[in-house]
Amino acid sequence: PLLASAHEGSCIRLWSIQGNLMKELLPFSGCPSGPLTALCTDIFRKVLLTGSKEGYVFRWNMASFLKDSRNRKNEIKEQLCWRAHAAEVVDLFIEEEKNVIVTASIDGSVRLWHARTGYYFGYFGQARKFELGDTSRLILPSDVTDFSAIIKERSKHTEKKKVMYPLVLDREK
Repeated sequence: PLLASAHEGSCIRLWSIQGNLMKELLPFSGCPSGPLTALCTDIFRKVLLTGSKEGYVFRWNMASFLKDSRNRKNEIKEQLCWRAHAAEVVDLFIEEEKNVIVTASIDGSVRLWHARTGYYFGYFGQARKFELGDTSRLILPSDVTDFSAIIKERSKHTEKKKVMYPLVLDREK
């Protein structure tokens, strides 16, 4: 079992039951994360969702990490991020049976999203019925202008190579 905590500096920390820090995560997508305000997992604890003060939702895949947390190759991968609200996300959860994510904001809105793609289905209180099977229509809430961003893979940091550049005075230049 793990404990997860979300922090003001956009950091997620995973702890063992004994209180040892096991992993520290920072979003690396282009979405501005800001302080994290909400956190939840699916029932199998393979997906971690976080919500931010700026209204973004981040989806993380924890499956390989949970199989063997000691193996450094088993990373927790950020899969998806999208702007869910124009204001702070105060709560979110995954509804497994329907494959949707429900988000709530301080603006008073509660919205439904496709769990794997971040497609917007609608908001509670709308006149039309939710069309949960149709993810082909790319629609957005009226106060959000950014579509979801699927994160393919973290960019590899290249190792710094030691290069020598001797300084030579060239009077002609």
